[in-house]
Amino acid sequence: MDILHGLNAVPESFGALDGTVLTIGVFDGVHRGHQMLIKAAVDEAKRLQVPCVVMTFEPHPVAVFRPEAAPTALMPLEERARLIAELGVDALIVIDFRKELAGESAQDYFDKVVMGTLHARHVFVGENFTFGRNASGTSQTMVQLGEQNGVDVTVVRLLKEGATRICSTAIRDELAQGNISVAKDYMGRPFSVVGPIERGAGRGGRELGYPTANQYVADVSALPKDGVYAGWLTIIDDAPIGGNMVPGKRYPAAISVGTNPTFGDKRRSVESYVLDRDADLYDRMARVEFVAKVRDMVKFDSVDELLEHMARDVSRTRELLSEPVADSVE
Repeated sequence: MDILHGLNAVPESFGALDGTVLTIGVFDGVHRGHQMLIKAAVDEAKRLQVPCVVMTFEPHPVAVFRPEAAPTALMPLEERARLIAELGVDALIVIDFRKELAGESAQDYFDKVVMGTLHARHVFVGENFTFGRNASGTSQTMVQLGEQNGVDVTVVRLLKEGATRICSTAIRDELAQGNISVAKDYMGRPFSVVGPIERGAGRGGRELGYPTANQYVADVSALPKDGVYAGWLTIIDDAPIGGNMVPGKRYPAAISVGTNPTFGDKRRSVESYVLDRDADLYDRMARVEFVAKVRDMVKFDSVDELLEHMARDVSRTRELLSEPVADSVE
């Protein structure tokens, strides 16, 4: 999949002869609703034998217009791109509203993007889609403009689970409550955190006997409620690892999210204890997947009490991850 940053990066010849199929959205989380929308566009592109194009936004448009109301991100752009590529998309156009499109009317937006730059023959949008200055255009506006200009437009209904609309907001709400299994169901995969492994206080291995891979996540990124979870850790860069781990393989891990209240640590972090492995992971890029909750975060009165619970956490993690370890696909 080609990744193009900005409309100016799109070659003039792109889609000019046979056109494209286009879908537009932030696609934060690339959850099941997003997957359904993108797959519909991919299927149509295959039928027409033209490229399938996804246009997305980085940063989130709300972060540009109303930064105080900007939602936390479920995943970085690189993860979004990886998951979108797996759906069979040919090109991803990344738009920065700080540089382009923010002041365009719905009509100009349609003329410039849909007709002009991307030569769309068919556009797929969700029913809650908005576009143009002050979000003046809706999915029905897109339908009307398509009818006026000979462009097919399909509005895909929002996916629901019972009475709940599957959306990024619902996933954030479930994560905030520690409902990892529900978030996993909505996303169609485990929620994950991606980031470099950094040096922490060194207390886990030196004092406690549980060396952890520490990731410090920016405040703009979503995290589950503070607590202990069972999950998987994968080193996603390609360099060899010193120790008995290899890149690209998922390893079971007991994962702590929080500020480590027993020792008064204030930085919120994701600390993963990889079971039965000993490796130098500092400065490596890792993906940590959350599978199930073990317990809430607790402040213990002594190190001995903490160690007792950590042993229980590891035992419970083994139970929850009893299925065979599988290699990840990178």
